[in-house]
Amino acid sequence: MSPFDLLASMGMDVYLPIVPAMPAILGTSASVVQLTLSLYMVVLGVGQLVFGPISDAVGRRPVLLGGAMVFGAASFGLAGTATATAFVALRVVQAMGAAAALVATFATVRDVYAERPEGAVIYSLFGAMLAFVPALGPVVGALIAEHFGWRAIFIVLGALAMAAALHAGARWHETRPHDASPARAAFRPILASFPFWTYTLGFSAAMGAFFVFFSTAPRVLVGRAGFSQLGFSVAFGSVAAVMIATTRFAKRFVARWGRAGALVRGMGMLLLGAALLALGQCAAAPSFWTFVPPMWIIAMGIVFTCAVTANGALEAFGHAAGTATALYYCIESLVVGTAGTLSVVLLRGDTAWPLVAYCTLVPLATLGLVSRLAAIPRRAPRSGSQMQAPRKSALP
Repeated sequence: MSPFDLLASMGMDVYLPIVPAMPAILGTSASVVQLTLSLYMVVLGVGQLVFGPISDAVGRRPVLLGGAMVFGAASFGLAGTATATAFVALRVVQAMGAAAALVATFATVRDVYAERPEGAVIYSLFGAMLAFVPALGPVVGALIAEHFGWRAIFIVLGALAMAAALHAGARWHETRPHDASPARAAFRPILASFPFWTYTLGFSAAMGAFFVFFSTAPRVLVGRAGFSQLGFSVAFGSVAAVMIATTRFAKRFVARWGRAGALVRGMGMLLLGAALLALGQCAAAPSFWTFVPPMWIIAMGIVFTCAVTANGALEAFGHAAGTATALYYCIESLVVGTAGTLSVVLLRGDTAWPLVAYCTLVPLATLGLVSRLAAIPRRAPRSGSQMQAPRKSALP
């Protein structure tokens, strides 16, 4: 399963070092290039809303294999394009393929591990592996672009996607439950669930913080602080390294704090990081120390948040795992793509202010929902939860 999650993230991260150069390459504006990042994020979520119910209806395997092949074909197309219009269109197609593969992968986790303690290990491993992508992806992208040109980045993505599809074709077995619900019957109870909305917004706060970071980091560190592409990649990777280190002990703290407690503390770290970014922005010129260390704190908050949000949002919907997973990622991508892009466009994208705004407003909204969640009686889930916290530690 892991190659498909890694590729979906690599489609964003490995491309970052060449973002500052793409306006000149494609003969377009920086806003259009920003659109290639934002549309990828939004389509990654909306596409899952399409493919989640399809995977409940026809199975995980065909959705996964088809999505991987579409991702690969679009990547090869991106390597051959020379116009901004074609590039943006192919990024949308690439994101659709990534969405199909991603929703099939996470629905499979729910199918196989919903009632088993190994589920917590699987989610932790996914988190650790995904943390490597932002750490290594930009470095790999910078090295490939430097030695072989920017087109080689997308050729590598296409080749890896096709190899993963061939491997999965021989080893991936269908896991869709026989009692999977039709999409129309599943949407209403999911969307009516207050815990679903609370934890999904928390997930959006965490992932949006990272989205705004990688949307602004090239312009702040390369454009204003004078970093080289490789230097930028190392600085960017240090944030992912913090995520990797935090992942190793997050499970212990989540068990102690409970889901709501971990979510509250994760939001608190985002708020603290935003305050330090604002202080650095006001007190000094853009540099590594004013921009990256505060992001280390935000990165820790992202890990603690993501450790609990999937289980908190999806625990009651094992009977419709594909649809519930699709809604979870769709709403997250819409929040991130819309609010994150607005923060970058409306505020100066070559400063820390977009990150300050996002990491303040969305975490505060999440904390407001958590305060209401504490007053709602808990219902027994229809299927087991991988990281069920003890009752006495359910609150912060």
